[in-house]
Amino acid sequence: MRKIVAFAGSNSKKSINRKLIDYVVKNVEGYETEVLDLNDYEMPIFSLEREQELGKHELAQKFIDRLSTADIIIASLAEYNGSYTSAFKNVLDWCSRIKKEVFAHKPMLLMCATTSAGGGKSVLDAAKLRFTIMSADIQEVFSLPSYKLTFDEVADEISDETKKKELMKIIEKVFG
Repeated sequence: MRKIVAFAGSNSKKSINRKLIDYVVKNVEGYETEVLDLNDYEMPIFSLEREQELGKHELAQKFIDRLSTADIIIASLAEYNGSYTSAFKNVLDWCSRIKKEVFAHKPMLLMCATTSAGGGKSVLDAAKLRFTIMSADIQEVFSLPSYKLTFDEVADEISDETKKKELMKIIEKVFG
C-alpha cells in the first residue's frame, strides 16, 4: 500500500495546520498514513557550535528517516511573522546538515491554514523556494485563509464551499 507522511509545521497542540492535515488525510483513500508531530522532534536551537558539540542530531535523522518512507508528503505550514515557525525551521536546519535533499524528491502537497485573509502567501512562497532546493517535488499548493470563517471545527470540515471544492480537486489530482 502506498504511504503518506504528513506534518504540520507547528508545535502548537491546537494547530490549525494539523487540523487541515487531518481533514485531508480523512478524504484520501487507499493510502497508509503517518502524521508526524513536531513536538517529537524538539532539538536545541541549531548553531554550528552545537553541531560540533553534539554532532548530527538523532531526532533530525529520525525525521529524515520517516520522510523517506513516504510515497507522498503532505506539509501544512503555520505562518509566523511571514515565515515558518521557529520549531519547524529548527527541525529543517538540523535535517539539512545531515542531508541536503531532505525531501528526497518525494511528491508533496504543500498547504497552509491561517487565521489571516492573506492565506499564508509569505510562508508558502518561502517554502516553494526552499523546499524545491531541498528536493521536494511540489505537486500542488493549497491555502486556507480566514480559518475561523472557512473551517467548521464542530463538523470537522471546510465550511467554505469554494475552498472545499478546490481542495477536493487537488486531492483527486494528487492522490487519485
